[in-house]
Formats: sequence, C-alpha cells, structure tokens
Amino acid sequence: MVTPFWCTTCLNMSTRPRIQFDENGRCNACKWSERKKTLNWYERHHELERLIERHRATSSNFDCLVPVSGGKDGSYVAHTLKTRFGLRPLTLTITPALPLAIGNENLRRFIDSGFDHLQVNPHPGVMQKLNRHGFVEMGFPYYGWLAAIQAGVVRMATSLNIGLVFYGEEGETEYGGSTRLEDSPIYDVNYMKQIYLEGGLAKVLSAAEVSERDAYFFTFPSDEELQDTRLELTHWSYFENWDPYRNYLVAKEFCGLKEADAGNSGTFTNFAQNDQALYALHTYLMYLKFGFGRATQDAGIEIRRGAMTREQAVNLVRLYDGHFPSEFLDLYLEYFQLAKPEFDAVLDRWANKELFEKQHGYWKPTFTVT
Repeated sequence: MVTPFWCTTCLNMSTRPRIQFDENGRCNACKWSERKKTLNWYERHHELERLIERHRATSSNFDCLVPVSGGKDGSYVAHTLKTRFGLRPLTLTITPALPLAIGNENLRRFIDSGFDHLQVNPHPGVMQKLNRHGFVEMGFPYYGWLAAIQAGVVRMATSLNIGLVFYGEEGETEYGGSTRLEDSPIYDVNYMKQIYLEGGLAKVLSAAEVSERDAYFFTFPSDEELQDTRLELTHWSYFENWDPYRNYLVAKEFCGLKEADAGNSGTFTNFAQNDQALYALHTYLMYLKFGFGRATQDAGIEIRRGAMTREQAVNLVRLYDGHFPSEFLDLYLEYFQLAKPEFDAVLDRWANKELFEKQHGYWKPTFTVT
C-alpha cells in the first residue's frame, strides 16, 4: 500500500517520478530553489556568452532556434536572446492536435512582436494515432505531440543547419526529478528519449504501426546528421534564475501575451499552458496516476518564489486538484474516436487504486493533502 507524503516546504508529492527528498523531508526542487540564491550566476552568464559566440550566425541565417507556443516561457527566451544578446533567433512551433483560440491568438501576437517564425504541422492522422496510443496504452494523451516537440525540433535544426537550440526550463531540475542537468548546460537526444519521452518512443511508434516515412517529425535524425550539425541543446533555466511569473510579465508587456478569461481547468492560474485542450487531460491523468495535478505544480512554483505560504497552497490544492476538464469531453471523445464508456475505461485503467477509490462514478482520493 502506498503511503504518500509531501515535501515539508512545498507540496511536491512522494509519488512524483524521479523525485528525491532529504532527511528533513525537503524535495530536490526546493533544495535547488535554495541553491539558486547563492549560485554563481555571473559564471553561468559567461558560459552562456561563450555558447552563443560558438554559434553566432556562422553557417546559417539564424543564430539559434527557440521552440515557442506563443506562451510565456518561449516568448521570454526568444525576446531575451533578441534584445539582450542581439541574436536573430528562428522561432518554431509544432502545432498541437487540439489548439485553443487563445493559444492561436497569443502565437500570432508573439510573431507580430517581431520574430522570424516557422510553424510545423505534422500529419494530423499520424499525430492522432500516436496521441491515441499514448492515451490508451500509456495514460499520456499527447505523447505524439510531445515526441514532435523534441524530435521534430531537432530535425528542423539539423535541416536548417542551426547548431544551437534553446528550450525554456529544465523541468526535472526546476520542479523535482532527475538532478543530472543541475550543473550541465548541454544535453543530447538520448536524454530527451530517456527522460522526456520516458524511454518509450520506439515502442509507441511500433505499436501504433507508424511507418518510418510517416514518422519523420516524430523521430530523431541519425547520429551522423547530428554530428554534422554539431547540434547543442540547452535550457535557458541553466543560465538564469528561472521565474515563470517574471516570464509572464515580460511576455505580456513585450510579446502581447493574453491570459485566459477564467482560471484554467484544474488550477488557480490563467496565464500558462493555454495553447491546447489536451494539456488539461494530461494533467488530470497525472493526478489519477500519481495523486497530484496542475494546482500542485502551480502552487509549488508560487511557494518556491516566495509568493505563497504552504498553508495557502494546501487550501488551493484541495480546492482545484483533480478537476476533470468536462468542458472538453466531447472534443476528446471525437478526437480519440472513443465512446464515453470506452473513454472512462481508459481513465479507470490508469487510476492508481492505491491512491483513489471510485465513488458514484468518480475517482476520489483516499489521501488528504497535508
């Protein structure tokens, strides 16, 4: 029987994959947050400058590539590279399967604020097949899109001979997980495959019966292609103290970012992850599998940046976590081509029976967040 516990500083739960706790019950995200206060950011800034100079428009029209959705984080990174470092980034969007109107508007506003931009639309039938398999067989409803924002971005960088890719934050380090990249600015496609794609990409492609040709934007270039481009992948959060709320304010002021009119499904915020409907289902399944949802993640960020007490966070998590995004239900059923009983059976399959019990047709936690 699982006996969950929560970080004594934030609300990270012991069931989070790859999470680590010290003898005082503090998670590694909180330890990293404390370490950042005394980190030598000056030296990391010099590392960033050296990295930039290695790639500054040597063999391409662009200095680097920045994946963006029109949201706060990619917008902040691209804006900072352009205005603070004088770079010409190529920004790139992999279109999600079920985009939201506000996400489309924010992306347009970002582009209009002054950026070169490419939008890649992988074959929707292939994306649907991979997302459906991810949902049914992995409890991961946008696995195909996630594969594309890793592999497809790398493909485009190598095809365009751009040797430097900046993602936003390294989520494992910032929010609790593997500590492998705390002191390493550069990572490779193997890390992407093992951590972000949970080591399952080849298995999913095979099980979904996607041909090699159809899988182009969902698979990585060969080792030879990567070597020829001398591609370096990095996260902006390595070089600067990562602050999602600051990113939001900068993106709002300089890139036209708009918030949702109401709070997002399953949380108390309205300014993040507004690009696609499947994200709400992804975080609901995260809740069923591990016992924590979108509100827990958002509350942890607010606690660690000093904007919320742990007591306030507990109340918000109890209020918002585990909310099923019923406003998108019909959209999900149509997209996954499932009848309601079939859809519910998938949720039942992935609900952690050691953390939840079904009452009157709904999964209810057997634990209380403390």
